[in-house]
Amino acid sequence: MIVGVPKEVKVRECRVAIVPGGVKLLTQQGHKVLFQKNAGLGAGIPDESYRKAGAEIVPSAEDIWQRSEMIIKVKEPIAQEYPLMRSGQILYTYLHLAAVPELARALMDKGVRAIAYETIELSDGSLPLLKPMSEVAGRAAVQVGARCLEKHSGGKGLLLGGVPGVNRGRVVIIGGGVVGINSAKMAVGLGAEVTVLDVNQGRLAYLDDIFGSRISTLMSNPENIAKEVPRADLLIGGVLVTGAKAPCLVSRELVKQMDPGSAIVDVAIDQGGSIETIRPTTHDEPTYCEEGIIHYGVTNIPGNVPQTSTYALTNVTLGYALELANKGFHQALKDSNALRKGLNVCEGKITYEAVASALNLQYQAYS
Repeated sequence: MIVGVPKEVKVRECRVAIVPGGVKLLTQQGHKVLFQKNAGLGAGIPDESYRKAGAEIVPSAEDIWQRSEMIIKVKEPIAQEYPLMRSGQILYTYLHLAAVPELARALMDKGVRAIAYETIELSDGSLPLLKPMSEVAGRAAVQVGARCLEKHSGGKGLLLGGVPGVNRGRVVIIGGGVVGINSAKMAVGLGAEVTVLDVNQGRLAYLDDIFGSRISTLMSNPENIAKEVPRADLLIGGVLVTGAKAPCLVSRELVKQMDPGSAIVDVAIDQGGSIETIRPTTHDEPTYCEEGIIHYGVTNIPGNVPQTSTYALTNVTLGYALELANKGFHQALKDSNALRKGLNVCEGKITYEAVASALNLQYQAYS
């Protein structure tokens, strides 16, 4: 199979979809890898490393998309890439289609076979290709939130860990999954006072077991959210409904009750966000102030640490890429229930039910 790796074009997205070791595995198994010139530089990996691993270095994205049977990316295609997609081509990347209806339509119109990293799901319900980037995003959310609280960033001028004789900052995390637990680790490490809310009692018990008295846990319901949000110096949204648009759990009225200069980081923004006042931002202009609160809505938080993120992502994506390349699209999906769950769009049809529901489009199961 001819596998193409174009350079990411989203604003300040410096990750790359594969590392040289992955290229070597693909080429050793008889596949051809086309790698766009300088696509790895943002992650600190030069073209020469890919060339030595067996990739053909290609100057333009147009050539990559035109010649490749499977495109491996990090982030969803943006408008300038829509014309490059081809009918029958496999697109293997993060998609988050519930929040990007125009991309869903473009994939359908082009007849692409689109497999989303974020909906590849194992039998135990875990999301192996989402987990490493959620770990990165959860940890980074506390770092960027702490910067948002600094006075020169427009924040209240608060140090999350405090100092002896001064109150610590309060971090409220909605969602106790992979994002939430990693945010809690970072916030606890900084010395903040941390509260995590989740709808799953078993998850709350697990968090209590591993953190003990270092955090507080609460059932996520409207009453507890209404009590905790106004008290937060830093509010982190870490809610996930696989493939679907994130539920809006924090109203504008609650945001208004937060102290001026507090901060919000909503990691769920790539699925639409769970806070009414959040909207997508970029690494170039990551924050804005609304209702007196600093909001951070960057949709590709892990892109800020591309070297860590690139290697962590390739660790989990490469195995499925090899399955697709070695077996071909139909056989790979026939053999892997996890890959079938990853298929969001196929030859003009929406094949993931939660995406179809979120976009009010017809769902058709892949067969």
